[in-house]
Amino acid sequence: MYFHLFAQMKKQLRQVDRWFDKAEAHAKARGFDPDLLVAVRLAPDQFGLARQIDSACDTAKLGASRLTGKDAPKNDDDEKTIAELRARVASAIAYLDSFTEKDFEGAATRTVTTPRWEGRTMTGHDYFLEHALPNFYFHLAHAYAILRASGVDVGKRDYLGALTQTKP
Repeated sequence: MYFHLFAQMKKQLRQVDRWFDKAEAHAKARGFDPDLLVAVRLAPDQFGLARQIDSACDTAKLGASRLTGKDAPKNDDDEKTIAELRARVASAIAYLDSFTEKDFEGAATRTVTTPRWEGRTMTGHDYFLEHALPNFYFHLAHAYAILRASGVDVGKRDYLGALTQTKP
């Protein structure tokens, strides 16, 4: 189950590259540096685009790490350009690509904790459903909203990507 849910996270992260294509086209058409979008935020007390992307990537990679016991790569969280954000997303996808379905065996009953939880724990199942999954989509949706609010021509199809559909 978890292997397939992380596959969906990879799909969503791949969509970010398309958002960046549109962001760069938007900036070029309006005559400004697309890297200015990296610092844009929706509200003064929210993270900017770079931190939203970093957080979505971290949530996916740390979620997989915590459910499997495999070490996640560390990142400096210092991206200042769209190109650097693209590389960050590609790195997270590459890490998620390294997992097999077998890696997630026993994930539901694994004990998960983070330094911020001050010694408290969750089962892997509860951690994934109550923390990792909603946190991933929270940051991803905010990154999308920042671009959309900045005038980038992204829509629901850009967010969802291609759906697995069959013809009747």
